[in-house]
Amino acid sequence: MKINSPVKILMVDDLPENLFALEVILSNENYLCVKANSGNEALKILLHQQDFAIILIDVQMPMMDGFETVDLIRQIEKLKHVPIIFLTASIDNSSQIFKGYQAGAVDYMIKPLSPEILKAKVAIFVDLHEKNQELLVQAEQLKKLNTDLTAEKLLSEYSLSLIEASHDPLFAISPEGKITDMNNASVKATGVSRKKLIGTDFFDYFTEPQKAREVYQKVFEKGLITDYPLILRHKKGTMIDALFNGSVYQDDKGEVLGVVVVGRDVTDQKRIATELVEARVFAELATEIAEEAKIKAESATLIAENAVKAKQQFLSNMSHEIRTPMNAIIGFTKVVLKTDLNGKQKEYLDAIKISGDTLIVLINDILDLAKVDAGKMTFEKTPFKMKSSISAILHLFETKIVEKNIKLVKEYDNKIPAVLIGDPVRLHQIILNLVSNAVKFTKKGKITVSIDLLYEDEAKIILKFAIADTGIGISEEKIGSIFENFQQATSGTSRLYGGTGLGLAIVKQLIEPQGGSIRVTSTLNAGSIFSFTLPFQKTNADAELENELNEIHSEMKNIRVLVVEDIALNQLLMKTLLDDFGFISDIAENGKVAIEKLQKQEYDVVLMDLQMPEMNGFEATQYIRNTLNSTVPIIALTADVTTVDVEKCAASGMNDYLAKPVDEKLLYSKIVTIVTTAQPDKFIKKCKENKNFEVKRKYTDLNYLKQRTKSNPKLMMEMISLYLAQTPPLLHTMVQSLEQENWTLLDAAAHKMLPSFSIMGISPDFETVAKKIQNFAKDQEKNEEIQSLVLQLETVCLQACAELEEELLLLKNNI
Repeated sequence: MKINSPVKILMVDDLPENLFALEVILSNENYLCVKANSGNEALKILLHQQDFAIILIDVQMPMMDGFETVDLIRQIEKLKHVPIIFLTASIDNSSQIFKGYQAGAVDYMIKPLSPEILKAKVAIFVDLHEKNQELLVQAEQLKKLNTDLTAEKLLSEYSLSLIEASHDPLFAISPEGKITDMNNASVKATGVSRKKLIGTDFFDYFTEPQKAREVYQKVFEKGLITDYPLILRHKKGTMIDALFNGSVYQDDKGEVLGVVVVGRDVTDQKRIATELVEARVFAELATEIAEEAKIKAESATLIAENAVKAKQQFLSNMSHEIRTPMNAIIGFTKVVLKTDLNGKQKEYLDAIKISGDTLIVLINDILDLAKVDAGKMTFEKTPFKMKSSISAILHLFETKIVEKNIKLVKEYDNKIPAVLIGDPVRLHQIILNLVSNAVKFTKKGKITVSIDLLYEDEAKIILKFAIADTGIGISEEKIGSIFENFQQATSGTSRLYGGTGLGLAIVKQLIEPQGGSIRVTSTLNAGSIFSFTLPFQKTNADAELENELNEIHSEMKNIRVLVVEDIALNQLLMKTLLDDFGFISDIAENGKVAIEKLQKQEYDVVLMDLQMPEMNGFEATQYIRNTLNSTVPIIALTADVTTVDVEKCAASGMNDYLAKPVDEKLLYSKIVTIVTTAQPDKFIKKCKENKNFEVKRKYTDLNYLKQRTKSNPKLMMEMISLYLAQTPPLLHTMVQSLEQENWTLLDAAAHKMLPSFSIMGISPDFETVAKKIQNFAKDQEKNEEIQSLVLQLETVCLQACAELEEELLLLKNNI
């Protein structure tokens, strides 16, 4: 056995690029990496090679997963104590963690792996392996020296040095069971001096003397013993759990002179095992308690659900009845405001528009509150520019600030990254509410809006937003309740300043689900400070993409739109807006007429009202999807934007929805976005025909791969080739398994694609898309959303393949 020979490490993963990445990370050490691409291959290797220092194994593999493989490995006697670390892309829950440790793992690591942490953990277990190998070498050397009686003195001195070098308790025992020699570790373990230990009975220093007696008796009988559990007792009462190994030593005639036993301290391992058992017991107890709570909650839930349904129906009816006439009022007011008007006419029309907008804000507040109560509030994760976003929202208040003769001060921390990932729409809603309140309640002085960086790491940041005013302030007794529904600072606040008392309640419900918090400090008649914190993800994505799309969208003309609407005023309004956009529009007064028109004419998009006579929007959409088998994009025009109606839109096959009164900018944006997404080839062709406008986005970034391979072109070519060989078949499998509704295969294909995103520098957004596909596959639910996600991932990955083929060609030419 050569101590200085390379240490062997077994790596098990079904993805070649993962095995390659592990080998690259560990390539600078004195390690011999043995690779296996499945559990079966790993077991075949271990039948012939069992001298591995550590095993690194993936959890999710086809045919035989990591847990099954480890169970079989632990059945091999010589591999019972080889350290095993699980590598996984995600940990679903604590029971999965417990399953891994129960199978025999010593640790977990989450993909993508941190090279520094991986190397540190491997180094620890390699060091333990080398120490164990040294002890085995030392034991072999002791055995050889014991057989050479002519070198008895040398044997004694050499044995003593080996014994003293060991950190594990070691005893030499005579045939009568008396201790004849020991090392310093034995003295520490028992608390008894060397002089007092010599000549005493070996079994006197254990909690179970009879079992200790059996240890050396079995060594004398069989010649050796391995991993015999005993508990060493220190004279002060402390205990050490140890596994004892022993063997006899003989003279040159073969007569046994005594035995040597060595104890390995396993106190920590036993403690961990005990804690795992206790955790399992507690988990089972918690499950029982949860089941009882679930039974009690079900009856209460039923009552609450009925109340929510009644509330939702009321909100739906109210929203529809108010929004339908408001759509025409606000829409035509905006149209008339674009015409030539005298001063008085413009003043009157502005008053009408402001009154209508105020009413819509009230309706939106009530509906937002309904979404929160129903748990349907969702948050986007999109790249956006924080600084310009804040500036744009504060710009809306400039006119009011000037009117009230107060100052608006913005303080922005320049250490904040330019582009962040979060929900800019909800952030706007929060700041709009808080700044609106500050403007409303401040008669003189100033309003200060500050944004500061509180925390930053590699993945995320936490920002603190503060809105300070010099307004009327809030009394101390009212501060605790201002975030509750329909609460205001005083009973006269609504009469003097207006409002419903819903704004701050909605703000709180928008902040906390995103992992943030809000607080307020205030002094009556001096002012208030509302501050809140929100986390955002960091990104390398370019937020300019939205601006580029806006430029592209501005070139889009001649889009053919079918408007399905029964109210004549709304028909006229929609036709007027679409004419202004440069689009071609047709009108259908109900769903039945719309179907007839779709059978005769091809349209780029359909704007579908929901409440119509003869055939409503839901029935028409289902017929278009199921009978006509048409994929034409459909945008719902609804006066009811409660969660119930939005869910019905999606269930019937609609692609998006737009609330009445219709915002013309949002209408334009949604039409162009949905048309360009549904018909990218036609869209690009139109752009080129109009202004030779070319759109191209690069999806790959090889900086990470260059770092990992130290810009080695051969290693980079090998990794890129692996990606190009693996990705197209995975995409084909993913598309085919979706068509065949083979959810297990779809889940596995999406999972195998996850590690390659970070390696090839593809945006984490598309890793999120792959995880969403996995979630849909686990739910075994085929709908338009999963089809859209699969199509999106296929498009991105094929584009990435094209980019990588170019990179591969460049690398080959440069070698």
